[in-house]
Amino acid sequence: MRTAALTIALITLASVAAAAPEPAALPPDAELEGAGARIGAIEIDCGSIFDESDPREDSLLYRTANRLHVDTRESTIRAQLLFASGDRYSRRVLAESERVLRQQRYLHEPQIQPVAWHDGVVDVRVQATDVWTTSPGVSVSRSGGTNRLGAEIEELNLFGRGKQLSAGYSTDVDRTSLGIAWRDPAVLGSRWTSEAAYTDSDDGSVWAVGVDRPFFAMDSHWSAGVSAAGGTQVEHRYALGERADAYRVDQRDFEIHRGWSMGLDGDWVRRWTAGFRYDSSKFEATPEEPPLAALPADRTLAYPYARYELLQDDFATSRNLDQIGRTEDLYFGTRLVAELGWAQPAFGADRSALVTSLGASRGYRLPHEQSVFVTAGWNGRFESDGLRDSLLSGGARYYWRVNDRSVLFVGLAVDHGQALDSDHELLLGGDSGLRGYPLRYQTGTSRALATIEARYFTDWYPFRLARVGAAVFADVGRTWGPSALDVPELGTLRDVGIGLRFGNTRSALGNVLHVDLAFPLDGDPSVKSMQFLLKTHKSF
Repeated sequence: MRTAALTIALITLASVAAAAPEPAALPPDAELEGAGARIGAIEIDCGSIFDESDPREDSLLYRTANRLHVDTRESTIRAQLLFASGDRYSRRVLAESERVLRQQRYLHEPQIQPVAWHDGVVDVRVQATDVWTTSPGVSVSRSGGTNRLGAEIEELNLFGRGKQLSAGYSTDVDRTSLGIAWRDPAVLGSRWTSEAAYTDSDDGSVWAVGVDRPFFAMDSHWSAGVSAAGGTQVEHRYALGERADAYRVDQRDFEIHRGWSMGLDGDWVRRWTAGFRYDSSKFEATPEEPPLAALPADRTLAYPYARYELLQDDFATSRNLDQIGRTEDLYFGTRLVAELGWAQPAFGADRSALVTSLGASRGYRLPHEQSVFVTAGWNGRFESDGLRDSLLSGGARYYWRVNDRSVLFVGLAVDHGQALDSDHELLLGGDSGLRGYPLRYQTGTSRALATIEARYFTDWYPFRLARVGAAVFADVGRTWGPSALDVPELGTLRDVGIGLRFGNTRSALGNVLHVDLAFPLDGDPSVKSMQFLLKTHKSF
């Protein structure tokens, strides 16, 4: 009897298993979108900093780091996604959400993929890896022949909620400072952001606060925000890399704005923004360093403004261009922006002026693993006596992937100023692209800089913490036009150099450490024959 019952039970289970439908194979994205599929379950899978299942990362040090780190909460990641359960499935929105997550410094290599398809519903998995977000310690950098020292503690994912809190000490060629800063990229899980900062220095103090709801996605329909900043500091003027004089500036800024958009229309987005901006700068001499030339003129600009922006939705991803071993988002679309403001004494300005700004950018895909990105912009003021503080800028970045490990980079930037406010003079030196020279070596109203760099990406991954690259480079640049201190023009300046690059992959800093030796080929006799540079940058 028992044998018969067991046999019947086994037959029944086998029949049920045979009748149960297997999970449907995932159709292509176009087919899912054409069928009107909806997003179902959204699974969040955020891995630890180190993968303990990998023998190379299964050590006491890495396990301890995983235990000490506060894991990112699922709600923190969900707050950044541009889709929710029940929304129409769209590969474009999933890709854009990946870009948004890549901007969050507490995550590494996020990926969003459909994983199951059933009954017109697509289940989606969001995968990412945590990074170390607490950064205590001492920092040292050197560029343009000067050192910068700092000590800080920074948490970029407070309690796993994506909030950022930092406090630190720094000293450089300009000042010694103590500061504290806060940033919340998702206030109460919303699209609103908030930030606040205060820095107390030996030459003054500065502060800033703001709340903003940006156009957080291509299909966003509105934005709004308000911000304010102010403080006093001493600014130094340089001649041939040497400090010449100084002045004190008292600055106050305020802005409020509201933006509208109809969202994504095909591949294009149009946005309109209206706002009010207050920008005041007042200058005075410092008794310790009397000015050797006229101080910048005080100015107060207060004006309502209107801005129009046209964006094309055209993105791509790559690796090993400006970063090492990280997914990079490349914008190939066309972007145009125009802004117009009208300053009047009735609004609090000290003059009448038409304040204008124009900008454009576009990327181009070229054959044979080549690409180029160009930008152009102009801003200035039309006042009663003509054009003031006018700056016309243009630039291009060219990349040629020679092979899997090598990239040729060429950069060009040109700026031409007319009747610039004297505190807006253009600088060129070791801290601004001309690596073989002292910082702020040349000044003027116009500037040009060209860089050519052969970049090499290795497979070396020491201690599973940083990826290593190398570069051979040459810089050519010059400034021209009058300067407040009448710095002599030295014509075109050139340098060559070599360097190592260390791409940070395990911490929220996400930067690239540059260790360079640069050799100037021109300049006055006071320039050292070699410059040693140690500095972190956002890119290669």
